[in-house]
Amino acid sequence: MTEIPSTKPANGDVCQRVNGVKPERNGLLKSLQSCHERTPRHHCQPEEEEVQAPSHHDSLYRRPFVESFEETPMLVAVLTYMGYGILTVFGYLRDFLRHWKLEQCHIAREKEEQKDFVPLYQDFENFYTRNLYMRIRDNWNKPMCSVPGAKMDLMERATLDYNWTFEYTGRVVHDVMNLGSYNYLGFAENTGPCTDSAAKVTMKYGVGVASTRQEIGNLDRHDEMEKLVAEFLGVESAMAFGMGFATNSMNIPALAGKGCLILSDELNHASLVLGARLSGSTIRVFKHNNMQSLEKLLREAIVHGQPRTHRPWKKLLIVVEGIYSMEGSIVRLPEVIALKKRYRAYLYLDEAHSIGALGPRGRGVVDYFGLDPCDVDVMMGTFTKSFGAAGGYIAGKRELIEYLRSHSHSAVYAVSMSPPVVEQIITSMKCIMGEDGTTIGIERVQQLAENTVYFRKRLREMGFIIYGNEDSPVVPMMLYMPAKIGAFGREMFKRNIGVVVVGFPATPIIESRARFCISAAHTKDMLVRALSVISEVGDLLQLKYSRHRKQRSAVRPFDDNVYEDIDD
Repeated sequence: MTEIPSTKPANGDVCQRVNGVKPERNGLLKSLQSCHERTPRHHCQPEEEEVQAPSHHDSLYRRPFVESFEETPMLVAVLTYMGYGILTVFGYLRDFLRHWKLEQCHIAREKEEQKDFVPLYQDFENFYTRNLYMRIRDNWNKPMCSVPGAKMDLMERATLDYNWTFEYTGRVVHDVMNLGSYNYLGFAENTGPCTDSAAKVTMKYGVGVASTRQEIGNLDRHDEMEKLVAEFLGVESAMAFGMGFATNSMNIPALAGKGCLILSDELNHASLVLGARLSGSTIRVFKHNNMQSLEKLLREAIVHGQPRTHRPWKKLLIVVEGIYSMEGSIVRLPEVIALKKRYRAYLYLDEAHSIGALGPRGRGVVDYFGLDPCDVDVMMGTFTKSFGAAGGYIAGKRELIEYLRSHSHSAVYAVSMSPPVVEQIITSMKCIMGEDGTTIGIERVQQLAENTVYFRKRLREMGFIIYGNEDSPVVPMMLYMPAKIGAFGREMFKRNIGVVVVGFPATPIIESRARFCISAAHTKDMLVRALSVISEVGDLLQLKYSRHRKQRSAVRPFDDNVYEDIDD
């Protein structure tokens, strides 16, 4: 599928198009486009369905906003369900054989003396794990023995009992192209200024601090890092935590509690879901990136208040992500902020995947849309991806940060961040900001954007179904059928390319996919080779499901201007 910029008719309404996909996922339609071009209505292609959207959305966007979620072809959906049905039948048959000791099972289960207890492990996830996941387990947890850069070295392993256990062969597979790590800006490296600075700090401070920040674990490097993060984001203050997952799960309970209402996107990360549950707040879920669904919940919250008592909610907290790591979609932040202001709610923005990876200055989704950081009440992000380090941060107004320093479990009870990790963050962030005296950082941000658009465009031209926003470096490619999850990962690895394949329960059970993560460290030649291999494997496994017209690129892949002509 090749996306075409939307047009704006004379009456001011936004012309939005959808190619054979039902309106559902992103508000009015699955392929959403918001644009400012004034083109006559007759320019819309005749084979495309035209859908009108309210004109006030157009004023919120300063650039085209293109996302696509092509509907699953009916035959593919039927065959996928059949595949899972057959595997489920054989799974129950194997469970029957295991019950009578005719087949050995290595997975956790109740002890014999507990057989009359309420089952502890007998749920569908466990059934799925022992009967479906084990068939393709060799695609995950491959041990790496090098830096996770554009290329990596993996230790070869073999199994003699159908993936229940693995043994190392002693052989190392060298120079495997890495299309799975979140190394968006290429700072996960073992050479360069970041590595040198981290090594010097290690010699001075050591590796561990052995105390919390509130006791005697607060270093001058911690304070410098937090001031730099606040400056980078354009807010008053910031604080850092040693673990990205805990940044969400331990801070949301400090911000919301009983009598509060959390409005959460249905595809939010598990850390956000856990944090919301731990808070004790009432949780209501709105459809992914669907502003009509969110506004409906906000209206109901204002009108009806709390259940039974109908008292006003103490707090309304909207929780969204910048980039959704399984869908590759970008939050419709201008509309979320508009709703937040209209209904006087608070906004919690998780920029784990978007910070450093989006925006002309690499400042995240706020920078991407050209918005004011002050419009986001709680800015959260991680250092584990674009900065090649570890941990996370919360940023916002000074009063918010001072409150969290004494009320957040992560701040009070967790050990301080390791000094070399802090130094990696400081050095890489200064590089992005240009404070190191070079343009390396901004060049990496631009390179990532170019690589992303080129990679997504070529995959669509090949006929694959690709989810998400055209500017998202997270690129999900749909596989659907359970047998093709393992087959795609194995075939790519045979050709020396490492990819991440994802299935249930991380995705809906019939929406299995391969997830590519594009990096600024990927060269043009690497991407060309990767695309060639993906196309080859796609033909072998018949993965080119897209029903849209395939168009050849106007520019040859090996042309020096391959990244310049990116619009159709």
